[in-house]
Amino acid sequence: MSETTVVRADPRHHEAVKDITCRPVRPHEFAAVAELRWRWVEELYGPPDVTLDAFVPRFAAWARQHTASHRCVVSVRGDVVIGMAWLAITRRVPHPRAFERLSGDVQCVYVVPDERGGGVGGELIETVLTWAGELGLERVTVHSSDRAVSAYRRHGFAVSPRLLQAEVGET
Repeated sequence: MSETTVVRADPRHHEAVKDITCRPVRPHEFAAVAELRWRWVEELYGPPDVTLDAFVPRFAAWARQHTASHRCVVSVRGDVVIGMAWLAITRRVPHPRAFERLSGDVQCVYVVPDERGGGVGGELIETVLTWAGELGLERVTVHSSDRAVSAYRRHGFAVSPRLLQAEVGET
């Protein structure tokens, strides 16, 4: 997967912004991604049960161990990670016409508050979908927040009458 540079009009400053890049995460950036994940939980639910200092190394280790099944894309301004999106890849049961089958799930799309509303989230979604296509995934799903549904629809996601879910545990 290659890097893409986001060129967009910044609604806050009405000038071109050319310094945001969406690309696969680099190993040294897992700590920054972990911090984004921690901040997101703090925004939604209040202070997490674990400290940031305890969470970051544990998350970074998890991310390094799961690179085959969980691919991360980041948005970077200069050297600062300002957004992330994950593509969880699942092997599917083979059938006679397609023995190697994969599907994906978009997870943990997050953009820092100061960068929201300018297209960074949409670029993350588009980058993940491009990567999914390059990997040959049959389909990609997402469990969206109410606020983000319109963004996913703009990028080709639609409600499926055959895709159901059951809540079976706590998160």
